[in-house]
Amino acid sequence: MATDVLIVGAGVMGCACAYRLLQAGLQVTVLERALPGVESSAAAAGILGAQSEVSAAGPFFELCLASRDRFPDLLRELEELTDIAIGTERSGVLEVALDANEGHLAAGRVEWMLERGLRVEVLDRQEALRLEPALHPALVGANYYPDDHQVDPERLVRALAAAVVRRGGRILSGVQALGVAIDNGRVIGIHSDQGTLTAGALLIAGGAWSSRLAGMPPLRTTLKPVAGQIVQLECRPAFFRHIVYGFKGYIVPRTDGRVLLGSTLEDRGFDKAVTCEGIHRITGMAMAMVPGLQQARLDRTWAGLRPASGDNLPLLGEASLPGLFLATGHYRNGILLTPISAEIITDRILGRQSVLDITPFLP
Repeated sequence: MATDVLIVGAGVMGCACAYRLLQAGLQVTVLERALPGVESSAAAAGILGAQSEVSAAGPFFELCLASRDRFPDLLRELEELTDIAIGTERSGVLEVALDANEGHLAAGRVEWMLERGLRVEVLDRQEALRLEPALHPALVGANYYPDDHQVDPERLVRALAAAVVRRGGRILSGVQALGVAIDNGRVIGIHSDQGTLTAGALLIAGGAWSSRLAGMPPLRTTLKPVAGQIVQLECRPAFFRHIVYGFKGYIVPRTDGRVLLGSTLEDRGFDKAVTCEGIHRITGMAMAMVPGLQQARLDRTWAGLRPASGDNLPLLGEASLPGLFLATGHYRNGILLTPISAEIITDRILGRQSVLDITPFLP
């Protein structure tokens, strides 16, 4: 079986890249060892926190802003094509400071964002409580990022996978990629448990599992899984609406009453266990910021594996082996960076100049 582009990994990154490549007129096949989007993509909270989650100005911050700006168009395209209501909520993000030290750190993040011309409001205690009465009354203050918002990751990846098929792409589930296939110094496809599959270009978008493929060339940095546990509560009716971001975790309320609490950062390999210690830490963090959650009902818990790079920057673009491309290492920002990553990968595979300077992100 030959195709123009072979993609390893059918999470949001792999499916979004496939969708854009199909739009460009290429034949695309996506390989997935399980079902599309059941790993890290579905495990995410879905915060589109270009401002609330990035700590400094620079190329990575610009990448996040560009991707956030592209989300409305992508969601509109997907919903029109697939009839899947993805569920985006323009809830804004409140970065809450619970003591003077946290308040000092939060204030230091505002200046360079205002210089960039971005919307951010510095709120004192009374202003923060007026905007979100559910917050702890003893908080010091908050930064409000009205342009950060959220999306439902599980619906997003379902829509992306459906869009790939509607555009004529193929998703082969139950295929285990084993190693990169090379001939005369060029990548020609992938060795799998079902034989060697060939293509004009190979894109590795397998998240934390990308580093396990045999035959990968030396990369710019290391890649490893970092586990993150999430707790989901039920609050009916919903009693607050803003995403609450603290220095120890976050709270993401959905309009239907679900509330996601996260998340741990655990360097324990490919172990996705949910632990008592993790649940205790997450729920304690959440109740310290929104006390009313004490009476919420525990719905379910899960954990995902973020693909973390050694320098905290994604690996995007062509690798040192001709014919090999990567879209991985997005760590905590995989959902946010989905639209811009797909655009960049499509441009690079087609030999076009990227709209952004991706030099810092090349594999």
